[in-house]
Amino acid sequence: MTAPTLREWLREGPFTLAMSSGFFGFYAHAGALAALLDAGFAPAGLAGSSAGALVTGLFAGGLSPDAMRDTLTTLRREDFWDPAPGLGLLAGRRFRARLDALTAGGDIARAALPYAASVYDLRARTTRVLREGSLAAAIHASCALPGLFHPVRVGPALYSDGGIADRPGVAGVPAGARLLHHHLTARSPWRRAASASLAPPRRPGAVSVGIAGITRVHPFALERGMTAYREAAAGLRRALASPVADGYVAVS
Repeated sequence: MTAPTLREWLREGPFTLAMSSGFFGFYAHAGALAALLDAGFAPAGLAGSSAGALVTGLFAGGLSPDAMRDTLTTLRREDFWDPAPGLGLLAGRRFRARLDALTAGGDIARAALPYAASVYDLRARTTRVLREGSLAAAIHASCALPGLFHPVRVGPALYSDGGIADRPGVAGVPAGARLLHHHLTARSPWRRAASASLAPPRRPGAVSVGIAGITRVHPFALERGMTAYREAAAGLRRALASPVADGYVAVS
């Protein structure tokens, strides 16, 4: 039996889109999301961790793909760079202010689509999933990379980056749900083999898309961001025409 292409799999029914963590990988996630929507495939639900929680959260909150692209095009380090003493280099106040503006202070319960953000509970040392409360706070907490950002307090809990224990960003997706997962691939094979947490999910009803060779972005190379955006968009378009093999679509 011939394996279906990703496009054929997507046509079979509603799906949840989950996006993985990945250092400044939000450019690539945004490009992949834009290409998916341009092809006529809109998710019924959204989930993610860290960079993935940022892109899916902004989309859940109503930010259009064009507005997201324009925001990323004009992003500068000064927009989020606010060093301060604490458990991390950056206080995160500038980042949070940007999120508050982009989400219009919205609540997850009133988001355009169901949304689940993976975060790491520092006291309990486990992953939690935020499905209610401030959308900006959930995104902020999921993106609070240790060493870079201070942890984020939401109610009585203190949270850090969701990718610590849920790099794929799928903890908020119910078992058995049809899941499209955009996986930011690790650059080196040894890093991919170092931990099972780095691997895309292998679960019934899930398809992971990995696009190799995307330009890496970091705080001192934001000018590479839109290159990564375009590469991911082109890769997702190629993935749509590629067969799904063992729950995975790999393109370069």
